[in-house]
Amino acid sequence: MKRILVTGATGQIGSELVPALRKKYGLENVIAAGHKTGHSMELTLGGHFCRLDVRDPEAVEKIIKEYRVDTVFHLAALLSAAAEKDTQLAWDVNINGLRNILEAARKFNLSVFFPSSIGAFGPSTPPDNTPQDTIQRPTTIYGITKLTGELLCDYYFHRFGIDARGLRFPGLISYKTMPRGGTTDYAVEIFYAAVRGKRYECFLKEGTRLDMMYMPDAVRAAIQLMETDPAKLIHRNAFNVTAMSLAPEDICAEIKKSIPDFTITYQIDPVRQAIADSWPRRMDDSVARMEWGWRPEYDLVSTTLEMIEKLSERFGN
Repeated sequence: MKRILVTGATGQIGSELVPALRKKYGLENVIAAGHKTGHSMELTLGGHFCRLDVRDPEAVEKIIKEYRVDTVFHLAALLSAAAEKDTQLAWDVNINGLRNILEAARKFNLSVFFPSSIGAFGPSTPPDNTPQDTIQRPTTIYGITKLTGELLCDYYFHRFGIDARGLRFPGLISYKTMPRGGTTDYAVEIFYAAVRGKRYECFLKEGTRLDMMYMPDAVRAAIQLMETDPAKLIHRNAFNVTAMSLAPEDICAEIKKSIPDFTITYQIDPVRQAIADSWPRRMDDSVARMEWGWRPEYDLVSTTLEMIEKLSERFGN
């Protein structure tokens, strides 16, 4: 039976990945690790939870040895907008943290999942049907750390035989946790505003089209990739995955089918707008579909209905 460590477990992805892994592999076999942020009772009472700063290599190795870990889902990272506010911290967490995980993987023969992002591309990347293998010249510190992470994972596989795999996630939509400092955060915030009966002021301009995915698809993709027979994988790392390509007005129009009075206005954040303009509008994920059978299950209609339903239950609407 696998023994899995999830770093960054209190974040947007980890909050939903940890319960899914525990359901599949058992409560005792999934260790959730977070830094200083608060964590839910579900992570604490549903299995092991420990404090971990991934920048501390000794702390990383201590937890791996203590819990006899053989697989790490390494999610700890600063997101795009937050990274621009503190570039040194972003490099320290996103790169040095990953290096510590990969070094531990080399010492203890671990498998590693590393989430990359559409941020690993840049303005010179083809924005439509962005290929799996294409030019990558990101212009944000977040994108630079994600591209560096992709290369590090490839290096540790080719140099040391470490089973490192990963996905390039699009913007992720979730009702369980609010995102923290991402450029696609509007796609979550807009649902919270709608369900609460508020107008939403979007920080990206109308027509800004980006890849998106509902969180259950993202969780399923990560687990599916790590369970795939490695003999089937040609790329192994940084697979393009997507479910839908959306602009803010697309989400607004779909919400209005259930909440007709909902309105959206625009107050552009130049930092996040510049980041969004450097990212693809639609990735080509045919390589992931071919090599390990990736298929999304949610589109905009089903995502919107479930987001409204779940948030309405939470807020008693």
